[in-house]
Amino acid sequence: MEKVDNAIILAAGMSSRFAPLSYETPKGLLEVRGEVLVERQIRQLRQAGVEQVVLVTGYRAEEFAYLKEKYGVTLVHNPEYDTRNNNGSIYAAREYLGNSYICSSDNYFVENPFEDQVEGSYYSAVYAPGETAEWCIQTDAEGWMQNVTVGGRDSWVMLGHVFWSKQFSQTFLQILEREYHRPETVGKLWETIYIDHIRELPMKMRKYPAGAIFEFDTLDELRQFDASYQQNTRSAILRRAAAQLGCQESQLSGFAPVLDEATGSAAGASFLLGQQRYCWNYAEKKLSLCPEG
Repeated sequence: MEKVDNAIILAAGMSSRFAPLSYETPKGLLEVRGEVLVERQIRQLRQAGVEQVVLVTGYRAEEFAYLKEKYGVTLVHNPEYDTRNNNGSIYAAREYLGNSYICSSDNYFVENPFEDQVEGSYYSAVYAPGETAEWCIQTDAEGWMQNVTVGGRDSWVMLGHVFWSKQFSQTFLQILEREYHRPETVGKLWETIYIDHIRELPMKMRKYPAGAIFEFDTLDELRQFDASYQQNTRSAILRRAAAQLGCQESQLSGFAPVLDEATGSAAGASFLLGQQRYCWNYAEKKLSLCPEG
């Protein structure tokens, strides 16, 4: 068994898929069923005996600052949060990695999944029946991960927290430091780097039952879990849009980001009212019909 040293919570990303709420509030700071997502996770870690919590920030970092005083977390800033994928957050927190949980600030765990002692590295997984676009895990007979593919059918898929043993952390950081400044690494998730080197990085899959771990990619998904978001989206943008369209917030659905064609960055959000799709431009604070096509 490995004594857990700490937890690294990744909270630097812009979460543009969660438009428009993520434009107004970092996703990890959203309130779900009466609790702020990242605060619930911090409390669960502390209840399990994991005292050191390292929070990696980037986008709207100042809004996470209160957590240092409220919970005594260690704040680490990722200066590259808007130019590279989450491997930059792992790199920013590299001095803290040992026997570490790696978590996402926007996960919701129904029951506390954390422990203060863990038997080896693992990635949590839930079963996805039927066709899925998630990251599907293939293991050997003993549960060691052998391959991961994006998309599949009737498969266990990556979802939730991860535990890295000290040896895993050391090996992963050696690989990351070797590849970090290569142009092709910039856009990679840390999981992609892991998959590229899966033979060098032994990790098991840990199975969790359906309904144990949640991740919300869109407001539509969050509404299925927390019905209070039907009538109150907590979004000034959507309140203004609903007022302009003469409808209730609950009538808006099909939320998606609008990307700038030149830069690929989030430029706005789109949503449906009935069969008609509307676009909200962040810079211009303007609502219009979305162009067809």
